[in-house]
Amino acid sequence: MPDTDPSAALAPVTSALLQAAKAAGADSADAIAIEGRSVSIDVRKGGLEHAEREESLDIGLRVFIGQRQASISSSDIRPETLEAMAARAVAMAREAPEDPYAGLADPVQLSAQRGAAGLDLCDPAPEPHPDALQEDARRAEAAALAVDGVTQVQSASAAYGTQAVWLAATNGFAGGYARNSRHISCVAISGTGAQMERDWCGEGRIYYSDLPTPETVGELAGARAVERAGPRRPKTGAYPVLYDERIASSLIGHLLGAINGSAIARGSSWLLHAMGTQVLPAGITLTEDPLRPRRSGSRPFDGEGLQSRVKDLVADGILQSWVLDLATARKLSLASTANAVRGTSSPPSPGTSNLVLTQGTQSRAALMADMGTGLLVTSLIGSTINPNTGDYSRGASGFWVENGQIAYPVNECTIAGNLRDMLGRIIPGNDGRDHLSTVVPSLLVEGMTLAGA
Repeated sequence: MPDTDPSAALAPVTSALLQAAKAAGADSADAIAIEGRSVSIDVRKGGLEHAEREESLDIGLRVFIGQRQASISSSDIRPETLEAMAARAVAMAREAPEDPYAGLADPVQLSAQRGAAGLDLCDPAPEPHPDALQEDARRAEAAALAVDGVTQVQSASAAYGTQAVWLAATNGFAGGYARNSRHISCVAISGTGAQMERDWCGEGRIYYSDLPTPETVGELAGARAVERAGPRRPKTGAYPVLYDERIASSLIGHLLGAINGSAIARGSSWLLHAMGTQVLPAGITLTEDPLRPRRSGSRPFDGEGLQSRVKDLVADGILQSWVLDLATARKLSLASTANAVRGTSSPPSPGTSNLVLTQGTQSRAALMADMGTGLLVTSLIGSTINPNTGDYSRGASGFWVENGQIAYPVNECTIAGNLRDMLGRIIPGNDGRDHLSTVVPSLLVEGMTLAGA
């Protein structure tokens, strides 16, 4: 780990926490420190509406007394506070129920990579001045207002953020990494009074040079708002539904929730007995790759110090793996998949990072042509998901498609189906955006139930 990495400055804090935990009587412990800094600027009518700067340093300590564990967090790093935290955590652990699956990783399991070399998670450019952020937001707002049919801009924002993470444990692990990001977003409104419709565009990148121009963001937000003018309710019946790329990842998110080790260990998943079976169409693979350079979800190791690695969660449509941390893996008599995520106030839990779904060969327009008549969904609201059966119901808005072409915008409808059936017949488009942490293209699902007019 180079000394210039800002995460290394957090190492003394975690080291002091571990020493305090051992002195207080802990058998073992791990500690995490997360330091963040962010600046956000909101513009309205060409002028500054809101500016916010936030700086934080949060620390967390988890201690073990045998098979009993307790976690505690603070934002105070004074030596006396660290000692008090350790004493309180040890006292809490002594009163906690035994957990046969709790514990740190064995030293042989630990990642050899302790830093983010090669992941390119920090733009070397200096932190932007607030005036530069305000100018980005102003330009996005002006571009949206220039779109014919836009009546106002609800908000235009630009932001910068940086975060450093350091994890250490008494099993010998110590490592950290830092990342930063730039964002531009805009929310535009078309129409007036009861006929107002809004839509938005937001873009974020690690490198500012990779970020689209503010004009691109504003123009797209304005165009989307205008397209939504004059919505109707769609027909009720069974129709194909095309999930726009902007929201298609939500479908894959339901799959990830169902294969999460916590759900499997509880026995509350609609994919509980699906290991080794077909969950996506043949030819479609879902890969997790935490090591993709310049991606917001990349990380060199997981929240328990295990080496991040590329793996297929689904290969050729067949479910290959649960998403596991150490505790859920032990409960299921399996090996951790290095998917532990954590904050400062609670133990680790299973979670994913960068995901890539196999893309198809057709554009969104080609998928619409194939569907003939149906619904193109661009926004989802609310959800009713049965975790045990996979029954699915969500509010939706978007566009009604007839003869393969957009006919009119729609809102106030509900789409329903069963996730196992839906995911088993998805047809992916080719429009997944590679820069995203989750790369999922537009997805066409045949035979869903629509409740509209």
